[in-house]
Amino acid sequence: MMMFAGSATASEVLVEAESFSDKGGWVLDQQFVHQMGSPYLLAHGMGKPVADAVTTVIFPQTGKYRVWVRSKNWVPGEWKAPGRFHVKVGGRLLPVEFGTETGWTWQDGGIVDVAGKTTGVRLIDLTGFEGRCDALFFTTDFDKVPSDTIERLKPETVSAGQFDLVVVGGGIAGCGAALAADRQGLTVALIHDRPLLGGNASSEVRVHTLGIKGADDTFLDGIDSAHWKNGSAEAVKDTEKRHRTLDASGVKQFLSWQAFGVEMHGQRIKSVDARHIESGKAMRFEAKVFIDCTGDGWIGYWAGADFRYGRESRNEFDEGWDKHGELWSPETPDNRVMGSSVLWNSHRLDQPTDFPDVPWAMEVAKDHASINGEWQWELSHNDLHQIDDAEEIRDHMFRAIYGSFSNAKKNPENANVALKWVAHIAGKRESRRLMGDYIFTMKDVTENRIFPDTVVTEKRAIDVHYQEKLKGEPVDFLSEALFYRTGEYYIPFRCLYSRNIENLMMAGRCFSCSHVGLGGPRVMRTTGQMGIATGFAASLCIEFDTNPRGVYKNHLTELRRLCGYED
Repeated sequence: MMMFAGSATASEVLVEAESFSDKGGWVLDQQFVHQMGSPYLLAHGMGKPVADAVTTVIFPQTGKYRVWVRSKNWVPGEWKAPGRFHVKVGGRLLPVEFGTETGWTWQDGGIVDVAGKTTGVRLIDLTGFEGRCDALFFTTDFDKVPSDTIERLKPETVSAGQFDLVVVGGGIAGCGAALAADRQGLTVALIHDRPLLGGNASSEVRVHTLGIKGADDTFLDGIDSAHWKNGSAEAVKDTEKRHRTLDASGVKQFLSWQAFGVEMHGQRIKSVDARHIESGKAMRFEAKVFIDCTGDGWIGYWAGADFRYGRESRNEFDEGWDKHGELWSPETPDNRVMGSSVLWNSHRLDQPTDFPDVPWAMEVAKDHASINGEWQWELSHNDLHQIDDAEEIRDHMFRAIYGSFSNAKKNPENANVALKWVAHIAGKRESRRLMGDYIFTMKDVTENRIFPDTVVTEKRAIDVHYQEKLKGEPVDFLSEALFYRTGEYYIPFRCLYSRNIENLMMAGRCFSCSHVGLGGPRVMRTTGQMGIATGFAASLCIEFDTNPRGVYKNHLTELRRLCGYED
């Protein structure tokens, strides 16, 4: 998106990097919009400079402009910044290396002479190591310094229409919710902030789905994955299958649209606003019922829903396990949760390959050497918030990966090994958990509690992660899992709707549970079951003109039957 403004004294043009017409080898990263303000372009080349990103800029007038570029040195220190890049305006290469200043900031690129009202702009990556560009600002006022809170021209929010149901988040839970509601004849909008469906199961993250398919596998067969190795390119086939399944339905998909707020009417959500991550266009989605499948619980958060974050005291729900003590559940509540993973792998070629020196990564990697990274490549820390500090967490994992691979390349056995794939989208396990009329806990599993409103069945062990650093390991980016083995257990519908927002349900890892309670049912086939249950519940809300709590109180038999349970 570009905007320009003119006055008697100055002309200004703002170019959002995500709007570049040809992104070359740069990838669009929207994961941190709610923290740093905008999607940005990332030079994710695994150590090899990526192809240039190119666009054409329309200027209100020709003449001299000062150029500012919003970028970030993502690893400041006693080394050359790893994410350096150049900018070319027209035929002139700006005499500045960008990506060299700490934090997201506007970097002065000097003065350019714009000879034509349409001028090409080019981003030239220098390293292949995660250079990032948010925006470019051109001004004829040479004394003006843009602020990080520069007002960006946002187009008017237009109506996307009225729907029976709006589902936000296109992971396995969101896909399941949308398909179930669609089968019942509802008009459904599915809003997802990436171009590919599946969330952690998508080919951008590549985590296989686990768990059982529950009482009815009708929908999950079309959206889950085979059990390939995490990080495998086999994820591409399952992602394509998932898209075929949704494309064959009546669900109206809004891919690459990111929700950014809600409009409330009392304790009800009236609408959700979303913006396209490339064009910046904004739309308002009105509905009678909403399902939050964002993982981070964004819709509930904006609506004022009750939520939890972090680990409860083991005493609150009697969730202690003496064998593992603090690693399992703490005496005092804290902010540590299961962390985010960045998966990666390599391959062997027919000839030796080089890998650049990465001094900026060694503080994290230390002496650790590896040529592949599975789910254990995970970061969680009591002082790092999985939402507020998400970019720092993802970047820490980049340093762990590149530093460990650099160490491995020093071994002659790995002379022919080259990086094949490194995710740039982090796979999250836990953040906000939205509270319902019931909070699912470890005791519900270990005591095999039976609920009259069971809508999800699982038998996977409770699986809680901790950082190996807590047991004295030298690096902080590897985790291990503790498994509490159990039999079949059940999740009640009361965990899948908000206790204080009347028309909001939630499915996925943001469902109503304790930290330990999340350990078993957080896997994607289970969350898919949750999504399906909420989609069916939405149809009952519409049919009987009620809300999710009303479904629980008055239409439970119908809901359970739809979910495949016979009373």
